[in-house]
Amino acid sequence: MRVYLDNAATTPIRPEVVDAMIPYMREFYGNPSSIHADGRKVRAAIEEARKIVAQCIGASIGEIFFTSGGTESNNMALKCSVRDLGVQRIISSPTEHHCVLHTLECIEKEFGTEILLMDVDRQGRIDPAQLADRLATSGEKTLVSLMHANNEIGTMIDLHEIAGICQTHGALFHSDTVQTVGHFPLDVGDIPIDFLSGAAHKLHGPKGVGFIYINGDNKINPLIDGGSQERNMRGGTENVYGIVGLARALQMMVDDLEHEENHIRDLRDRFMHRLKETFPDVEFNGDPEGNALYTVLSVSFPRSDRSDMLLLSLDIAGVSASGGSACTSGAEAGSHVLQAIQADPTRKTIRFSFSRFNTAEEIDYVVEQLKSIVPAPASV
Repeated sequence: MRVYLDNAATTPIRPEVVDAMIPYMREFYGNPSSIHADGRKVRAAIEEARKIVAQCIGASIGEIFFTSGGTESNNMALKCSVRDLGVQRIISSPTEHHCVLHTLECIEKEFGTEILLMDVDRQGRIDPAQLADRLATSGEKTLVSLMHANNEIGTMIDLHEIAGICQTHGALFHSDTVQTVGHFPLDVGDIPIDFLSGAAHKLHGPKGVGFIYINGDNKINPLIDGGSQERNMRGGTENVYGIVGLARALQMMVDDLEHEENHIRDLRDRFMHRLKETFPDVEFNGDPEGNALYTVLSVSFPRSDRSDMLLLSLDIAGVSASGGSACTSGAEAGSHVLQAIQADPTRKTIRFSFSRFNTAEEIDYVVEQLKSIVPAPASV
C-alpha cells in the first residue's frame, strides 16, 4: 500500500483537470497573441480562465494576472511594491515561506529597504497589537507581507483583522495564500488587500502555473519584461493548458469546498486522536485545534535511536510525508519555522498533509506503520 500524505508540497492532479487541459495540448495549439482564428480560440480560453479565477476570489477580471506559480507571484508583489509604489519598509514574519524571506533579503540588499520581522509565539502566531504599534510609529510607506496559513505548521492569521490594521495605518498588504486558495472562502471584495498569491498545484491543478491578484488601485510595472502578454504585465507566451487547468481545479475546489473541508478535517482529527492514543508523548506543532490550516498536521516525536531515519522508514513503509517543509530540496534540513517557534530541537518533526483523495483506511495504515517504526515509550 502506498499512502500520499505530502499534499502541502503538491497535490495529485484531478482527472477532470487533465481532461480540461488535453484539448489545449492536442487541438487548440495556436499562440494566444496571434490574431488568426487559431490564436483567438486560445486567447478566449485564457480570458475565460481569468474570469473563473476572478469570480472564485471575488476580484474583477482586470485584477488577475497569470504567473508561473506562488514564488513568482510573491516576488512580483514584493519587488514591484518597492520599485514602483515607493515602499520603504516591509514588515513580515520569520515563519514565511522561503520565497518571501529570500526575496526580502534581496530587496534589502538591492534597494536598501528596511525589513522588519514580527515576533511569533510558540504556535507561530504574530501579535496584531505589535503590528499596529509598528505601523503607528513610522511614517514610511510600508508593505505588510504575511502568509495566510503556514505551510509547515498550519498556523493562520485572520486576514480581515490584519487587512483592517493595515488599512487603518495606510499600509499596503500582501498575503501568500498558496496554501489556502481553494481550501477556504476568499473574497477580496470583502478584504482590503493589495496583493494575493495562488498556485495551481496546491489545489489539484498542474505545476508551473499560478496567479497574482493585484488590487486595481495599485499600478505596477512588469517583473518579467518582454512582450505585451497579460495586458502588458508579464512578458512571455502564456502557459495556456496550465492556465486552463488552474481555472478548472479552482472552480471544482470552490464548488465542493464544504464537503472537502469536512472530509479532510475528519481525517486529520482521526489521525490526531489515534496518534495521541498510540504515542502518549507525541506533540503537535502550531495550533491544530485552533485557527489552523486543516490540511496540515505537524507531528513531533521524542528523540530516539531511530529518529534520524524516521522519514526514510516511513517512505520504505509506503508513506510519503515531509520533514517540516519539502520546498527547499530533497534533503532534510533544519526548519526555519520550527526554529522561530522555539520547537525542541531534540525531537523529530514530520509534516503530514491531507487531501480529498485520502481515506480513513490510509490514516489507520499510517498509524500502524508508525507503531513499528517509533519506539514504544519506556515503562516507568
